[in-house]
Amino acid sequence: MPLIAYKEQRILSPQQLRKLSEHKYSCFSASLLDPLLQPWWNWLVSQTPLWLAPNLITIVGLILNIVTTLILICYSPNGVEPPPRWTCLLCALGLFVYQSLDSIDGKQARRTNTSSPLGELFDHGCDSISTIFVALSACISCQLGHYPNWLFFQCFCAIALFYCAHWQTYVSGTMRFGRIDVTEAQFSIIAIHLVSALLGPEIWLTKMPIAGVSWNYTILVFITFGYTLNIINFLKMFIEGGSGKNGSSVAGTSVLSPSIPLTLVVLPALMIAQKSPENIFTEHASVFILAFGMVAAKITNKLVIAHMTKAEMEYLDWSLLGPALLFLNQYFNCIVPEIWLLWFTLAWGTQDLLRYCAQVCLEICQHLRIDLFRIPHGPKLLNTISVGSQINFGVDKNGSTSHRKSKSKVH
Repeated sequence: MPLIAYKEQRILSPQQLRKLSEHKYSCFSASLLDPLLQPWWNWLVSQTPLWLAPNLITIVGLILNIVTTLILICYSPNGVEPPPRWTCLLCALGLFVYQSLDSIDGKQARRTNTSSPLGELFDHGCDSISTIFVALSACISCQLGHYPNWLFFQCFCAIALFYCAHWQTYVSGTMRFGRIDVTEAQFSIIAIHLVSALLGPEIWLTKMPIAGVSWNYTILVFITFGYTLNIINFLKMFIEGGSGKNGSSVAGTSVLSPSIPLTLVVLPALMIAQKSPENIFTEHASVFILAFGMVAAKITNKLVIAHMTKAEMEYLDWSLLGPALLFLNQYFNCIVPEIWLLWFTLAWGTQDLLRYCAQVCLEICQHLRIDLFRIPHGPKLLNTISVGSQINFGVDKNGSTSHRKSKSKVH
């Protein structure tokens, strides 16, 4: 049981901690919006107090994003009922604040000279959770609950592509962002929320004058186009090969090995949704997506750790207990009401993810002798900060524009 295991044994081995200490963040970004947003991010971080820890900035943005999305879900849990306009406006504001704070935490770390590998890990961990809520909020805002199959496709594509981005990093050693990537997707979703807030969510169900299809189909087309571009960039990885020996991953493992954990999440989710006699996905879409999203976030975090520690990724995980029970329950003709097991999957996956992340952060903080949410004060550090604050934190040392994910930081 993981509840006991986390207390009795450490998650990271001494070798993994040593590799983590040696990890250097590598990133390439061709984003269209990032260069345009740099002045805003640079101004925002210049107004941030030097005593504010970068990880605290990240977690505040995440909490705000989650809370605003949960409010939206309360009014439209299945994406069928049109939520109040103000909830859509709240989601747009929450996502914009999260995006802005997530973009300056790495700059704040470099500014205060508190960069370390834990910051990168903490940032990606928060993003793995945020991806679930951002994708779900967008689908609810444009009323995709009227098309359950599209709702499933859009949400699980977003979750899977986030995993694939780190799969690519695990193979090549460099995180790559295309011209249309995270930042562009986030601002597109902000636009969706603003349209819903101004014209009402029902606008997405009205028919287009010439095409004769509802407006939310245009959203599906554009989002699917973005997904396709990301998939193409991802598939290039298999042609180029990995950065390890004989084209292997950074850990010397097969480039295909990360496909196993992802398959163990997405495939059962699809089978359970399609075979459910109680139409569990259609009737409880938000709970279903959040439950499997937490499981996906857990395996994504394990993949990030495997990359940063250059270790082999474990295929099986205790977070898969919930999906396994749902699958077996269907096999035995639903002895237990599916909604009970679905809520159990959500509760179990959430606590398992939080306990895992907390334990990993604790071990890394102890190893690096740093604090997670606090910048230590002292003459030596204060002198360092005064020098570090003069650094041009808008440009990375390699000369390229610093991406919002470029945060080898932590405290």
